[in-house]
Amino acid sequence: MVSLGAVVGVALIALGLVLTPGPNMIYLVSRSLSQGRAAGLVSLAGVACGFLVYLVATSIGLAALFAAVPALFVIVKLAGAAYLLYLAWSIVRPGGRNVFAGDHDQPGHSTRRLFSMGLATCLLNPKIALMYAALLPQFVDPSAGPTAVQLLQLGLVQVVVAVTVNAAWVVAAAWVAALLHERPVAQRIQRWITASVLGGFAVHLGTTS
Repeated sequence: MVSLGAVVGVALIALGLVLTPGPNMIYLVSRSLSQGRAAGLVSLAGVACGFLVYLVATSIGLAALFAAVPALFVIVKLAGAAYLLYLAWSIVRPGGRNVFAGDHDQPGHSTRRLFSMGLATCLLNPKIALMYAALLPQFVDPSAGPTAVQLLQLGLVQVVVAVTVNAAWVVAAAWVAALLHERPVAQRIQRWITASVLGGFAVHLGTTS
């Protein structure tokens, strides 16, 4: 069993990290702006499952695999960058069905699609696995029980913090979307800003180590 000090330490670091804009936050805010709070929360459920997948995988050595095979990390990272670029282009492309489908004159995506897109956004960011590998062991006490169990417990603290903060962003973005609903010009501006931010993160993700 992990100590209270370890839980507080991981929670504070996780809070600092989740307050820094990243691909997950930008995607969730974009989804909430375009399709509303319910869609944002379903997408957040997908992101949360992505965190859990990486947490379990890290506990059994995925981070070590990325470190041993750098090319695999690069491939996943570039795939994530390409996915964000696709999302950005889908918002502003002329014609075609917007992947964000949030302009209230179009039907939104199904719950399954929203969940899978949130999951994909999270899984295509391999830095999460490396974050777990670098952060969590610092708070593990070998004398307190099995290391893998402690890693999972501490990782769940991070997941709870990340999900709570991102849920707040989803609610806030949905509130802004409601204000923009009757303002077509503001909606167009929001679409271009969202696409630009997503594209910027895609470039950043693809060009940084």
